[in-house]
Amino acid sequence: MTTEPKLHVMNNANWNKPVYKADKLNLWYGTSHALKNLDVTIHEKEVTAIIGPSGCGKSTFLKTLNRMVELQADVHISGTLTYMDETIFSRTLPVELLRMKVGMIFQKPNPFPKSIFENVAFGLKIQGVRKKEIIEQVVEDSLRKAALWDEVKDRLHTPAMSLSGGQQQRLCIARALAVSPDVLLMDEPTSALDPISTHKVEELIKQLKKEVTIVIVTHNMQQAARISDQTAFFLHGEMIEMAPTSVIFDSPSDPLTDDYINGRFG
Repeated sequence: MTTEPKLHVMNNANWNKPVYKADKLNLWYGTSHALKNLDVTIHEKEVTAIIGPSGCGKSTFLKTLNRMVELQADVHISGTLTYMDETIFSRTLPVELLRMKVGMIFQKPNPFPKSIFENVAFGLKIQGVRKKEIIEQVVEDSLRKAALWDEVKDRLHTPAMSLSGGQQQRLCIARALAVSPDVLLMDEPTSALDPISTHKVEELIKQLKKEVTIVIVTHNMQQAARISDQTAFFLHGEMIEMAPTSVIFDSPSDPLTDDYINGRFG
């Protein structure tokens, strides 16, 4: 007799299993206590928005999810953080494997100084894929998923830097998708974009959540309300409240959340 995995009910309708679980997670930069006793669960194939004022720990938490935070000096972490039920700090989960399964999209588009094609193919080649037909197909599929194929299919071998800012950001998303991640982490991915490009990226996020789990840090309350399933409000390194987005924006349980969402501080 096999035991069925335990699933979690979200929004009273969808069944989603946990991808990340933080339990009493603390992080210090030297003596600065940046994350304080976080208990957070992020579920599969949902968009989770992290909101809060500058310096509240949003980006630090995001970078902890793929261990990029360790690139900074004098970082100390306590508590537990699991990815797919395995602690991300375990020796049995190499950081290279974690970062392959957990892609990162930054605030400012950061295409490599290579062609459009080579940007998307880069991760495959690092993994040792050499067959031209496979690379070409994955590049096309990834650009299609990033809603960019029709705009670049006739200039794949031109420099990526020739693209507009919005196109560059979608190219970076295609580059991340090419290695088949389970999770995409997005740190203010539209803050440097114009409204039309922002709309395209938001529509892309809505489509991508059918295949990948997305965690997005945003200062834009309207954006969080438009695209996320769950929203967590951070303040001074603590998670004040986390709930379905409709609850956070319509009837938050903590007065601090209500004050922040309604612009009374931050």
